[in-house]
Amino acid sequence: MNGDSSPSMLAVEHLTVRYGRAARPAAADVSFSLNEGECVGLVGASGCGKSTVARAIVGLEPPESGRVLWRGRDLAEMPREERRAALRLVQMVFQDSSGALDPRMRAGDAVAEALWIHRRREFSTRAARASRVAELFGEVELDPALARRWPHELSGGQRQRVSIARALACEPRVLLADEPVSALDVAVQAQLLRTLASLLRRTGMAMLFVSHDLAVVRCLCSRAIVMEAGRVVESGPVDSLFSSPRAPFTRELLAAVPRLPPLCASFPAHPGAANPGS
Repeated sequence: MNGDSSPSMLAVEHLTVRYGRAARPAAADVSFSLNEGECVGLVGASGCGKSTVARAIVGLEPPESGRVLWRGRDLAEMPREERRAALRLVQMVFQDSSGALDPRMRAGDAVAEALWIHRRREFSTRAARASRVAELFGEVELDPALARRWPHELSGGQRQRVSIARALACEPRVLLADEPVSALDVAVQAQLLRTLASLLRRTGMAMLFVSHDLAVVRCLCSRAIVMEAGRVVESGPVDSLFSSPRAPFTRELLAAVPRLPPLCASFPAHPGAANPGS
């Protein structure tokens, strides 16, 4: 809950997700909230369940138990159309930009498709959609001329920006970014992180940033949630996690980051994020 007792914008309560008959759940009893305009990191090693949680939020993985709440209401109990409208405001950007884009669809058409599906009344003509696609490409710092390219003709960083533009086409209030920079080299990571920081400041959008790298999370986030083996082991302000981690696994993650990467110091962070130079 927020300080004024109003419900968080997005909340996960005691979420458990299990794949098939696996003995151990992929995510177990996970709870956290995300407030308006907040950027929160969900951190952990590969296979700890953090991506599973993100996928369960948008309905790509059915929970065994627990709830996902949108402004205090259980998404699973909403009427179908109301739930669809709520989930339109929660968009996901995946780690694998190649798999996220249809290889048979030009980059601009992938973004225009989101406008056609979710905002058809506003963008009923091809010309209106093309104009908005050009604007969205500009917002993610892509040359609008790249809208004519096929996914395989774009770099990994460019494909990820197209994926972000497609998410922005729905005018989301929450962006779930699942390891969006982990497959990119350091220079491209820095550029994309700067773009994300700028988008958050400009739009007031909230973001759940999923990563295995606490240093990258510190660049963007004011708060972090640490997962190990499917469970939350620690959460709190990023500064506190860096200065006095309580969980042994958090200390292990920090030990893997001997110093803050130069990319953090190269751009202004999201409001409330830790000072990269501290």
